[in-house]
Amino acid sequence: MSPARPCRGLRAAVAASVGLSEGPGGSARRGRLLRPPSPAPAAPGARLLRLPGSGAVRAASPERAGWTEALRAAVAELRAGAVVAVPTDTLYGLACSASCSEALGAVYRLKGRSEAKPLAVCLGRVADVYRYCHVRVPEGLLKDLLPGPVTLVLERSEELNKDLNPFTPLVGIRIPDHAFIQDLVQVFGGPLALTSANLSSQASSLNVEEFQDLWPQLSLVIDGGPIGDGQSPEYRLGSTVVDLSVPGKFGIIRPGCALESTTAILHQKYGLLPSH
Repeated sequence: MSPARPCRGLRAAVAASVGLSEGPGGSARRGRLLRPPSPAPAAPGARLLRLPGSGAVRAASPERAGWTEALRAAVAELRAGAVVAVPTDTLYGLACSASCSEALGAVYRLKGRSEAKPLAVCLGRVADVYRYCHVRVPEGLLKDLLPGPVTLVLERSEELNKDLNPFTPLVGIRIPDHAFIQDLVQVFGGPLALTSANLSSQASSLNVEEFQDLWPQLSLVIDGGPIGDGQSPEYRLGSTVVDLSVPGKFGIIRPGCALESTTAILHQKYGLLPSH
């Protein structure tokens, strides 16, 4: 089992290791901005970094420096045990190190989320699923659904932090079809815990302004622009959550935004039967 990563007293060291300057009081939160701040400045305690171009697509060469800067800043905060807001292929999310028990607790507190509700795990590659889960479905099935707007619920392995969802032997796996967060997980070098960027019971967020009340409790907000058209209700459904922990069957936990295409792959292509 991977031990929980220490979370206190690391911010200055991590900031120095990735080339970020420290601000007053030894905080790395006041490092260089990727671009000039927006007309409406971020609330105290948060940095707002804008991704060049569309965060869903890797930046072209002229903008690559800005993309790299955003990755460095996000990795520094995550390694220091902070909570960071990031865009995904479905909604804006809150991410922290899945190995940092203190950061996991911070996510629950700032969302007002019941500790009986699990957090998903975000990975960067399909190959990583086999490290953190006991997989009992064909590899082709994983590759047909991931990356994509789905959360696959599988039996967890001993590699995951025991403080992550300690009440269940299962874990939901996300690999968003979004270039920035895929790069972020791979540069970070470990699993991220991921949940939607909103207070529990409130609407999910399609742009950074919609969760501005949370900014004071975050270390960093990565602005990848509006998700979808930024307005339509169907874009707020989140990922389709599918239970694949029972061999030969699948169960829909949340219909989400990709129900029809997901069930077609599971049932028609791979012959899995819906559980009741």
